[in-house]
Amino acid sequence: MDSQAASGAHRVDGIRYRAGDVLRMSCPFTEATVTGVSRFHVSVRWPWWEIDAAADGIEWNGDVALPTSADHGWESEYFRTRPAEDTLKAGDRCLVGISPTVVHVLAVHRFDPPLETGWLPRPATYLDVLRQGESHDAGLEEQGYSIDPVGGLPFRLELLFRPFAFLETGDEVVDRDGRAWKFDAPWHWDAFDGAQPSTPSWPLALLFRNGEPTPAAVAAVAEATTTGSHADEVGRWVELTGAEPSRLA
Repeated sequence: MDSQAASGAHRVDGIRYRAGDVLRMSCPFTEATVTGVSRFHVSVRWPWWEIDAAADGIEWNGDVALPTSADHGWESEYFRTRPAEDTLKAGDRCLVGISPTVVHVLAVHRFDPPLETGWLPRPATYLDVLRQGESHDAGLEEQGYSIDPVGGLPFRLELLFRPFAFLETGDEVVDRDGRAWKFDAPWHWDAFDGAQPSTPSWPLALLFRNGEPTPAAVAAVAEATTTGSHADEVGRWVELTGAEPSRLA
């Protein structure tokens, strides 16, 4: 199985998601049946995915276990039941879904061929997201909640803000002071002269985008950076996410 982690943008369902995107995410509450309960989990018959009978060595029974409030993972789980997990018993009918939640994209992963998980559809893309107020922690081996934006669950994803939306990964620009820069990720700038400061001064002029940039691309970058500053762009992202910018590629 081949998989590839993508730090750049990846087009999914008409939207080219990329690391740093701020989204409003929700999933409509849908009827489900409780199939089992314990102190720490409640299992529900998942109302969206289908069992992948052709999966090699992976068997999924159609249930998904959601944590109860007694489980340490309850706060990190986005899906909730109505009534609350703690009140349910086997055989109950409930609703399961996600209330509107602001998240930011930590990373984009794509899989070619799609990943075998035991259910259908097989995911070709995962977005790792962090909820509002949660910053990337480089000391953690695993962080983020993975969602497949087109994987059979009716996620509603609204793009609220994209930092430096006028730039693409790999763009090269020159700033107001004549310094040349490469834009590698939402918060990762490489100055060709290696000097300080470590962020460019606006306005910016686009020099390179997969070769010589189009006149339209040059004009768009110039217009977007006529007013404001790098700090303004970062400040808007921080205000929406309540998080610290990450240099994760």
